[in-house]
Amino acid sequence: MTNKTYKKIVLAYSGGLDTSVIIHWLKENYGSEIIAVTANVGQEDELIGLEEKALKTGASKFYLAEIEEAFVYDSIFPTLKAGAIYENKYLLGTATARPIIAKALVDIAKQEGADAICHGCTGKGNDQVRFEMGIKALAPELDIIAPWRTWDITSRDEAIDYAYANDIPLKISRETNYSKDKNLWHLSHEGLDLENPLNEPKYDQILEMSVTPEQAPNDPTYVSITFEEGIPVAVDGEDMDGVSLIKHLNKIGGTHAIGILDMIENRLVGMKSRGVYETPGGTLLYFAHEQLEMITLDKETTQYKQELAQQYANLIYNGQYFTPLKQALDAFVDETQKTVTGTVKLKLYKGNMIAASVDSPFSLYSEAFATFDEDDVYDHNDAAGFINLYGLSSVIQAEMKQKAQFGKQVNHSLEVSKEGIKA
Repeated sequence: MTNKTYKKIVLAYSGGLDTSVIIHWLKENYGSEIIAVTANVGQEDELIGLEEKALKTGASKFYLAEIEEAFVYDSIFPTLKAGAIYENKYLLGTATARPIIAKALVDIAKQEGADAICHGCTGKGNDQVRFEMGIKALAPELDIIAPWRTWDITSRDEAIDYAYANDIPLKISRETNYSKDKNLWHLSHEGLDLENPLNEPKYDQILEMSVTPEQAPNDPTYVSITFEEGIPVAVDGEDMDGVSLIKHLNKIGGTHAIGILDMIENRLVGMKSRGVYETPGGTLLYFAHEQLEMITLDKETTQYKQELAQQYANLIYNGQYFTPLKQALDAFVDETQKTVTGTVKLKLYKGNMIAASVDSPFSLYSEAFATFDEDDVYDHNDAAGFINLYGLSSVIQAEMKQKAQFGKQVNHSLEVSKEGIKA
C-alpha cells in the first residue's frame, strides 16, 4: 500500500459488501475524510438506509447523486439506438451505467475539493477499467484508490470476516453472497454456484425483476412501443419519459419472463466469466427497435450499422465512453435514426417475443412492389438485364477458369504424347 496521504477521498458507495468494509479500511489506512457517494441509477429499495449506514461506518458526509435521467438519455438510449449488444447477447446493463456514475463522482470530488476517488471494483473485473477510464478522462488530476488491488483481503469470504471483526453490518450472508449489480436497466448475478458452468442457475431463488417461463401467464399479452427518431416515447399510446417508460416495460417484460440471460462472456481483462442477467424492459426495447429499423432503413445503412454496432458495444463494454470514436459513432447513429419513427406491437408469451405489427410514416416497405399478385409498377423483364450486368464478373471469371482448364488439358495431352514417343 502507498504511503501517500489524502485530505478527502470520495468513495463510490453502494452499501454492498465491498464498499461497506472499504470505509473502515480507508479510515484505518489513510486517516482521511471519507465522502460516500451513491449514484441513483434505479436501484430502488437498495438505496434505503444507505446514508445512515455510510455515516455510521465512518463516512463524514453522504451524497445521493440523482442521475437516473442522465443514465437513460446519455447512455442507455444512445446504446439502444446503436443496436449495441456485447457478444450478441449482453445488453450492457452494468457497462452503460459506469461512465455516468464516474461523472457524478468527479463532479462531487471537484465540489468537495477531494484529492482522490476510491472504488470497490476487484482486480479481475471490467468495472475497475470503466470507472478509472471515466475519471481519467474527466479529472486526470485526481488519484484513484482501488483497495482490492492493494489490501490483504483476497476473497469475498475474507471481506465478510473483516466486516464481522469490525462490527460492520451486512445485508448478505455467506450463503447468499452473490455478486450483484442492480440498476434501472438490469440486474446481474455472479459468483457462488454460477461459477461452475455445469450448474443450472437457481432461477427460483435469484430472479428479482422477472419470473421463470413456467411462472409466466398462460395467455399472451400484447404491448405497443412508439419511437421517435430511435428513442422510445410511449407505451400502448401513453406518452412517458424515459425513466418511467423503462420501469413500466420492466414490469410487463418481467411478468412474461422476458430478458433472462445466462451467459459466459469474455471479460476485458482476459478471462471468461459467467453471469445471469435480467433485462426485461431493455430486451423488449431492443427487439422492438430492431423491427422498426427493418422497415425504415435502407439495405446499405442497415448492414453498415450492424457492423458498427459491435464496435460500439466493445467501446461501452471496455470503458471507452469518453473517447473521440464513441462521439463519432454517436453522430453516425443519430443520422441513421432520423426516420426510425413509428410503433411496434409485440406479442409476449412465456419468455418469447413475437412481432405482431410494425407501422411507420417513413416505411420503405411497399406492398405495391413486393406483392406476389398482379401489379403495374414492376416489369419482370427488367430483371434479365439487371442479372446479366450483375453477373457479368461471374461470367468472365467462369470463362477464364474454363480456358485455364483447357490449357491444362492440352499440356497434359502433350506430356502424354511425349512419353509415348519416348517409349
